[in-house]
Amino acid sequence: MCATTATNGEKPPPPPPPPPPHLILFTAPASKPQNPAGQLFVPLPSLSEAVREAGELFSLSVPTAATALLLYSRSAVSMAFLGSLGELPLAGGALAVASANISGYSVLQGLSLGMEPLCSQSFGARRRGLLSLTLHRSVLFLLCSALPIALLWLRMSDVLLFLGQDPDIARLARGYLLCSLPDLLSFSFIHPIRIYLRSQGATAPIAAAAAAAAALHVPANLLLVSHLGLGARGVAAGAAASNLALLALLLAALRRDPALRPEPPPSRREWLSGWGTLARLAGPSCVSVCLEWWWYELMILLCGLLRDPKPAVASMGVLIQTTALAYVLPSSLAAAASTRVGHELGANRPARARSAAAVATGLAALAGLAAMAFALAVRARWARMFTDDPAILRLTAAALPVLGLCELGNCPQTVGCGVLRGSARPAHAARVNLGAFYLVGLPVAIGLGFGLGLGFCGFWMGLLAAQVCCAGLMLYVVGSTDWEAQAKRAQLLTYAAAAAAANASSSSSSSSSESSGLGAGPGAGAGPGPPEDEDVEQGGKRDEGKGDEDEEKDGCYEPLISNGTADIER
Repeated sequence: MCATTATNGEKPPPPPPPPPPHLILFTAPASKPQNPAGQLFVPLPSLSEAVREAGELFSLSVPTAATALLLYSRSAVSMAFLGSLGELPLAGGALAVASANISGYSVLQGLSLGMEPLCSQSFGARRRGLLSLTLHRSVLFLLCSALPIALLWLRMSDVLLFLGQDPDIARLARGYLLCSLPDLLSFSFIHPIRIYLRSQGATAPIAAAAAAAAALHVPANLLLVSHLGLGARGVAAGAAASNLALLALLLAALRRDPALRPEPPPSRREWLSGWGTLARLAGPSCVSVCLEWWWYELMILLCGLLRDPKPAVASMGVLIQTTALAYVLPSSLAAAASTRVGHELGANRPARARSAAAVATGLAALAGLAAMAFALAVRARWARMFTDDPAILRLTAAALPVLGLCELGNCPQTVGCGVLRGSARPAHAARVNLGAFYLVGLPVAIGLGFGLGLGFCGFWMGLLAAQVCCAGLMLYVVGSTDWEAQAKRAQLLTYAAAAAAANASSSSSSSSSESSGLGAGPGAGAGPGPPEDEDVEQGGKRDEGKGDEDEEKDGCYEPLISNGTADIER
C-alpha cells in the first residue's frame, strides 16, 4: 500500500494514541518466606555472620565444657576410690551407679531440660518475671519427681535380686544408693539453676562452682574412705557432699550478683498454676535423654549374654567412659546452640536463629571429625590406662575405630537435639531417638552380635547404625525448620506463659495484677499479645539491639503481636 500525503500542504494527521496498558493490581505479601517448611537447602549465613555466631557459641560452650570435664573428673575419682577397695566394692558401686543413672539421674536431668526453651526464649523476649517463675516451678517439679525415685532406691536391693543379681553385690549397691539419696535433693536444685544461669549467658559462675566442688571431692573421699573406713558408702557420701557444696556455691553466685538474682517467689496460687507448658516440654525432654542414656546400659546387659562375658563387660565399661569423655564437647555445644536459638526466637529474630543452628551444626561436624581422629590415634594405647588384661586390650582396640565413626554421627545429632530444645520441640528429638536407637540400632546390634556371631564389635556396629540414622533424621528436622513459624510460636509461648501467671496473680490479688507489668491479657476484640505499655517498652529496647539491620535485610515478617500502636521487634 502506498503512503498518501496531503495535497494542500497540511501535515498528515497524527497516528492514534496506543491503547492504555492493562494494569494488573496485586497485593505484595507482608512477609517473604525465608525457609518454608520442607525446604532443606536454606541460605547459609555470610562469613561475617558465621564468625560472629561462632564467637557467641564459643563463649557459651567453653565454660560449659570445662564444667562437664570437672564433673567427669569427680566420677573418675569416685571410681578410683571404689577400685582401691577391692573387687566386690567396685562391682557393688558400679552396679549402684548404673542403677542410679537409669532410675534417677537421667530422669532428673531430662525433666530439667523442659525449662530450657522457656528460659532462653523468655530471656530473649525480655520477660524477666517469666524467667524467674520458670526456675521456681522447675525446682518444685523436680522435688516432686524425686520422691518416687527415693522410694525406689530404698527398695533397690529387692529389685536387683529380682533381676538375678548377686546378693552381696545387691546389698552393697543398696548401701551406696542410700548414701546417695541427698543427690536427689541437690540435683533438683542444681539442674534448674544451671539452666537458669546458662540461659542468660552466665556460664562462668557455673564453671567456678564446679571447680571448687571438684577440689573438695578428693579431700572428702580421703576423709570418709581412707581415714574413717566407710568403704563404698564413704565414696557415695563423698560424692553427695561434693554435690551439696556445688549447690551452695551456685546459690551464693545467685545471691552475690543482683543481675542474676531471681525475683522473689510468686504467690502460692501463681506458683502452683500454669504447669501445663512446663510438663509438656519436660516429658519429651526426659524421654529423649533416657532413651539415649539407657541404650549404653543395655549394651552392658547384652555383653553379659556373650560366651565370655567378663572381658566384654569390662571393655564396654572402658569404652563407655571414653564416650562420656568424647560427649563433653558436643553436649556443651548443644547447650550453647539451645541457648542461642532460644534467645533469637524469643527476640523475634528468626534469621539469626537459623544462623545459630547452621553454625552450630557445622561446628558439630568438625567436633565429630576430631573425636574420630582421637579414637583412631589412641586405639592401641587407650585401654592400657585402665587395665593390662590382654583380652580387654584386644576388644577395646578393635572397637575404638567403630566408636570414632559413631562420634561422626553423635556430634551432629547431639547438637541437633540442642537446636530442637531451643525451639521448644523436644518431642521431635524423642521420636528420632526412639526410632534410631530402638527400631534401627537395637535390631542391628542383636542381629550382628548374636545372629552373625560378631559379638562385641557387632554391638558397636549396631550403635553406629543408630547414630547414622539419628544424625540423618535430626539434620532433616533441623534443615526443614520454618524459622519464621518458630519465631511466631516463641512469641505465643512466652506470652501465654506470662499471661497465665498474670491471670493467676490477678485472681489472688487484683491490686498486684495492676502493678505487675504483665497484665491480665489482651482486651476485648484484640488479638493475642502483650499489653500496650509492655509492648512499647520491649520493642524500644530490642530495636537498640545489634543485628537489626541484618534482619531487615533478610526480609523478616511482620510482627505477630501488635495492638495498633506498637509492635515487638521486626
